Amino acid sequence: MAMERVPMTTSGYKQLESELHRLKSQERPRIIQAISEARAHGDLSENAEYHSAKEAQGLNEAKVADLEDKLSRADVVDPSTLSGTTVKFGATVTLVDEDTDEKVRYQIVGDFEANLKDNKISISSPIARALIGKVKGDSCEVTTPKGSRSFEILKIEWK
Repeated sequence: MAMERVPMTTSGYKQLESELHRLKSQERPRIIQAISEARAHGDLSENAEYHSAKEAQGLNEAKVADLEDKLSRADVVDPSTLSGTTVKFGATVTLVDEDTDEKVRYQIVGDFEANLKDNKISISSPIARALIGKVKGDSCEVTTPKGSRSFEILKIEWK
């Protein structure tokens, strides 16, 4: 079975690399130290500190494995090297809500780097799926938890 590629932007890839480095270089040694200290307390069968540290170790190693997997399957796209007039992965799109005239700006990114606080939406989100393939001036209908909304594309940028 072929491994499924995971699309992500250059900055998303760097964030995952940074988190992986932190888990390996800071968390792993800290947890090993906690296990060592707890072991020194004697009887491991009723040593809550030891069991807690071992659980933290398991969680940390699972995160490390998950990040290594995502990074190994990454299909890195640098949005600044892209161009074109249609919305696709990596595009930063400025929209206006046709009902409220509220402007919003989103960058379409991979699932693992989506963060609404940073105005980064997942390629698989309803809004991104509705925008893909559209051009400046197009309108699109998006079904949100608050009901159907209509957006007009004001600008498509590549950063």
